[in-house]
Amino acid sequence: MTTHTTDIVIIGAGPVGLFAAFEAGMLKMRCHIVDALDFAGGQCVALYPEKPIYDIPGYPQIEAQELITQLKAQAAPFAPTYHLGQRVERVTPDGARWKVRTSAGIEINCGAIIIAAGCGAFGPNRPPLEHLAEYEASKAVQYMVGKREEFRGKRIVIAGGGDSAVDWAVSLAEIARHIMVVHRRPKFRAAPDMVSKMEALAAAGKIEMVIPYQLHALEGKNGVLENVVVQSLEGESKHLKADVLLPFFGLAMELGPIADWGLDLDKSHIAVDAATCATSAPGIYAVGDIATYPGKLKLILCGFSEAAMAIHAARAHLHPGEVLHFEYSTTQGVPA
Repeated sequence: MTTHTTDIVIIGAGPVGLFAAFEAGMLKMRCHIVDALDFAGGQCVALYPEKPIYDIPGYPQIEAQELITQLKAQAAPFAPTYHLGQRVERVTPDGARWKVRTSAGIEINCGAIIIAAGCGAFGPNRPPLEHLAEYEASKAVQYMVGKREEFRGKRIVIAGGGDSAVDWAVSLAEIARHIMVVHRRPKFRAAPDMVSKMEALAAAGKIEMVIPYQLHALEGKNGVLENVVVQSLEGESKHLKADVLLPFFGLAMELGPIADWGLDLDKSHIAVDAATCATSAPGIYAVGDIATYPGKLKLILCGFSEAAMAIHAARAHLHPGEVLHFEYSTTQGVPA
């Protein structure tokens, strides 16, 4: 077993976890970051690296991968230690501190834990279609857009009514041969501005709206997709000639081992104090999408704020009674 000692362990290397590492460094605390994925970035990189994000302060538009690149660079001066491709299996008290054990046999002794695990363990909600695995293997069915350029000139069926479906319909319409959006009703659960853009593209003939229909079957041979069959509630069928199906039906979330750590839970989220992001266990904090409190907004920018509050609370926990002479970054710069 490899052992380490540090001030803070951050569970999750998504945008909020990376910003928490920066905040820890600004308060002169060392941290280790653990993530089950083989790379930093969380869902931003795993699900939509080239998707533009519009609500990051100071960036009218920034792609998800670029946001992660900038956050890693921001934290880099403080040299956080990354443990990627492994997940935290066990958290146990060690006096006033904690022991964190990972699936790779690494044990980290720390004074505080910041859980920034996003949705926890996640995977796509798959449509109940026959021979789905065969088309997944050939990438005729995909649940994320890694590189947009791979879809140039293709006939694409997008299924779903949320932000991902609408955003990618608008984005891929610029390069695809044909875009078809399948949804069971005319109302979409997406940002109104993006819905308006999609509707404008549909009016211009650049997107075909297939409403109200649902996915029914896939047709093709040896994993090569030929048609996506859709069906209305009345049983009327349509065959949509397609090269790729992108079903965006959200993520299946589970807390995984976190559910067994004795924290107060609210369904699949961790209940925290809104002022400090403290959980029910002293020295453990939760931030970002996995945390919940009254008035919670699931926005990356809110996660950044929660990370700052949690790190300040963690410092007070690690150094009880010690007064923090807070300075703005414009005054202190980046501490060595």
